[in-house]
Amino acid sequence: MSGIDVAIIDSGGANLASLQYALERLGARSVVSSDAGVIASAPRVLLPGVGAAADAMRRLRATGLDRLIPRLRVPLLGVCLGMQLLFEHSAEGDTTCLGVLGGRVERLLAAPCRPVPHMGWNTLELMLEDPLLRGVGSDSYLYFVHSYAAPVAASTLAAVRYGGAAAAVVRQENFRGVQFHPERSAAVGARILRNFLSL
Repeated sequence: MSGIDVAIIDSGGANLASLQYALERLGARSVVSSDAGVIASAPRVLLPGVGAAADAMRRLRATGLDRLIPRLRVPLLGVCLGMQLLFEHSAEGDTTCLGVLGGRVERLLAAPCRPVPHMGWNTLELMLEDPLLRGVGSDSYLYFVHSYAAPVAASTLAAVRYGGAAAAVVRQENFRGVQFHPERSAAVGARILRNFLSL
């Protein structure tokens, strides 16, 4: 689609407008769409998500995007639930996901000092270098809101500690995902989105 920097997949989440505003502040032009043609022709794609994995996957299947997304060769960034949908399976609703990344997303374990959902600011444990994390330090705080998490694996660029370690940033070829909300993470989140726009 001519003149568009990012296609934001309409996965039914509540963070679509805030992602658009965050990109707009960085001078990027975006469109929210569930149209396969628009998404396939975009130079970059964002897969956001707030809500349940089963509902989001149902929406993607209804538009055929579950088949298109794994075939994309442009930079794609999954955000929060959008990152989890890149994995093979989610325990949330026993949901088959997109299968771009191997592994299963599991529910976080609650504890007296660790309520679920994990909601608030947390730091990253950087594991591998990547252009998405350029200029982001291990002392950087990002904003998390999630009840399910992916395991740390070979695809993990950075982890977050909430009890045990979970994947906070992942990559498989042109696909990347962040468990936190960059659009709610102040200057550090803006830096990550700016890095994504430069991919």
